[in-house]
Amino acid sequence: MAYPVTYSIQRPERYNRWTVGFRLILAIPLVLLLGTQFGGNGRGSSGFNTGGGITSLLVLLALYAWFTILFTGRFPVSMRNTEILLFRWSQNISAYFLLLAAPYPPFGEGEYALRLEVTPAEQYNRWTVGFRLILAIPHFIVLIFLGIAAAVVTLIAWFAILFTGQYPESMYGFVVGVARWGARVTGYVYLLVDEYPPFSLSDEESAPIQPQTA
Repeated sequence: MAYPVTYSIQRPERYNRWTVGFRLILAIPLVLLLGTQFGGNGRGSSGFNTGGGITSLLVLLALYAWFTILFTGRFPVSMRNTEILLFRWSQNISAYFLLLAAPYPPFGEGEYALRLEVTPAEQYNRWTVGFRLILAIPHFIVLIFLGIAAAVVTLIAWFAILFTGQYPESMYGFVVGVARWGARVTGYVYLLVDEYPPFSLSDEESAPIQPQTA
């Protein structure tokens, strides 16, 4: 059975080299909306920091859900639907940033190259909810190393697209797999699902869809 968070995306046959070349600049409004800031945090560290935006809203909704589920065993439907919408939007932005999708993602709801489906949990195990972050630590550790590898592959793919107009298929499949793994873990941490994520890059029912050739 497929995990209740499925992630599938079609590899573009060709990319617009201009939009790929200036992808970082074009993504600035999206990154600001996501709430991710580049650079230091004023204390000598560097990298990605979250502050405001979609990410903060998702964290607040997950925190609210955490308390609610511990007391009632359920995630309020209206709040859950809002969280799913924001979760899907954030994943669209990530797919664009990682060069997995060519078109600019919509602001909010709308059709996009990434098909992210969430089958939310109706009942929860309160023990696993209470210790959700601790349970997710093994995934966090693995994803740190996979994320570094995906960043390197994405940089190589950026140059490949600029020269050939195409994202090498094997590289694309790997980055999609890392993104899928991350999406599953994120959905688990945000309490959208209750099933523990698999340690896997692939899913038979949500593998990357390759373009059809004549």
